[in-house]
Amino acid sequence: MYINPIQVQSKATQSFAVDTWGGEWHPEFGPRPGDVVVLEHWAQNGFAGTDLEAQLKQHGIEKIVLVGFIANSCVEATARFGMELGFHVTLIKDATAAFNPEGMTAARVNAKLFAHAELTTNELLSALSDAGRIAARDQPDGALVGAHGIKN
Repeated sequence: MYINPIQVQSKATQSFAVDTWGGEWHPEFGPRPGDVVVLEHWAQNGFAGTDLEAQLKQHGIEKIVLVGFIANSCVEATARFGMELGFHVTLIKDATAAFNPEGMTAARVNAKLFAHAELTTNELLSALSDAGRIAARDQPDGALVGAHGIKN
């Protein structure tokens, strides 16, 4: 297996290592009882080497909503592959980040090639509320919430 320079650096610094900052669930966004947790991925693509596709299909999920870090790497690789597998891909543009402004620009330009929709967090919450998928009373002001078990 060939390890790229960023993976070597991440291993040396233990970026995203279990029990370290960045390697644990934020208390508000972690799995809840009954949630399905997909196998951990080792590189940029959330589908490669994991059971993500199988879990989504097993639960009848056809649409995926992506947020996170690194917009022009991990988020993009997962979104591209999800689209290629036939999933409807929505990117939440104010809930992704990159290491630098150039990375965010690249992510915004490239998103047009694979994303079916690009929304803000508030637009997502409004759409979920309008569809009856998340109650308005459960929406924190301006905060991203996990919409567990959403199907198309």
